[in-house]
Amino acid sequence: MEFFNLLLQHTITMMAIVDPLGVSAIMLSLLNEKATNEQINTIAYKSTITIVIAFFVVLLSGNFLLKLFGIELDSLKVMGGIVLLLMAIKMVNGTIENKNQTKEEREEAQNHDEFAIIPLAIPITFGPGIFATIVILKGHTDTFLQLSALILAYLIVALSVYFAFKNSVYIKKYLGITGQKIISRLMGLIVGAIAVQFILSGCTKLLKSYLL
Repeated sequence: MEFFNLLLQHTITMMAIVDPLGVSAIMLSLLNEKATNEQINTIAYKSTITIVIAFFVVLLSGNFLLKLFGIELDSLKVMGGIVLLLMAIKMVNGTIENKNQTKEEREEAQNHDEFAIIPLAIPITFGPGIFATIVILKGHTDTFLQLSALILAYLIVALSVYFAFKNSVYIKKYLGITGQKIISRLMGLIVGAIAVQFILSGCTKLLKSYLL
């Protein structure tokens, strides 16, 4: 029962942060209008493989980096919460789709599909928000069961990203830009709530450790 509760919790948390439908709209904005289904499938595959590799790199090295720089997990929770809160505000305001893409990145994306890795996979799909979240969630795993739930939850999210990218043209057709924005804004509310929990939890523990 604990496994499925954690699996559901982690999946919802990371799904809201990654927002597969939202990033599929970004992919379309970068994509050449004449792109074929085969090219879209290739982009979806490359991006998904990249974010899965990035996940395992962070999972394995996250705690090491914290120890290396002498950063407490609660400090990361506060900073990660602030990053997520800023992201949530952008999502709710409907401005997340810009993702600070430069004109050069857009022009380059029109010419070839290497944007599947940078900037689409990293940092658009796998950005600072999900990075911090993975490290924080990993820091609270004490058993193999909890770790398995975290890994499986992320793989479910990655699979959702793959299908969202692969079917991005159809998603846009049936949901429309307005539909995608509405879903992204709802995800933004969830991300904002997660951010507040991270900030409050981190601040509470830091105050207890430093003041008591």
